Amino acid sequence: MALKIIDHGSREYEQMVQIRMDILRKPLGLNFTPEELEKEKEEVLIGAFEDERILGCCMLIKQEPGTVRLRQMAVMNNLQGKGIGRALMNFAENIARDLGYKKLVMHARKTATGFYEKQGYRISGEEFTEVTIPHYVMEKTL
Repeated sequence: MALKIIDHGSREYEQMVQIRMDILRKPLGLNFTPEELEKEKEEVLIGAFEDERILGCCMLIKQEPGTVRLRQMAVMNNLQGKGIGRALMNFAENIARDLGYKKLVMHARKTATGFYEKQGYRISGEEFTEVTIPHYVMEKTL
């Protein structure tokens, strides 16, 4: 498995958008707007690949100084539980450290909090609803 930063607009990016659609958006009846995808030019886009096929992805978004936010974490349904998410998280954390960030935060789906807790994240604050489902802010000092 190869972990790498993806260029916005590339063939790999198109695969990244598709996996996020299939895993994160379609099940909720949601879509991406062209404006949302355009804004991603500014983000660090990360993918896990086997040969030329995407297995999982996530992105890093600059917040306030010293803090970066992880978003759009997705792993192919048939591959979950095989270490791809953990590898993506480690890779994203290393990139964040290399870029000088001290803290990584995210809006984690309630159903995924156990996964993130195993990676050393802790819940910060109360449950809230985002994209129609329960979430928690989670964070980790890098």
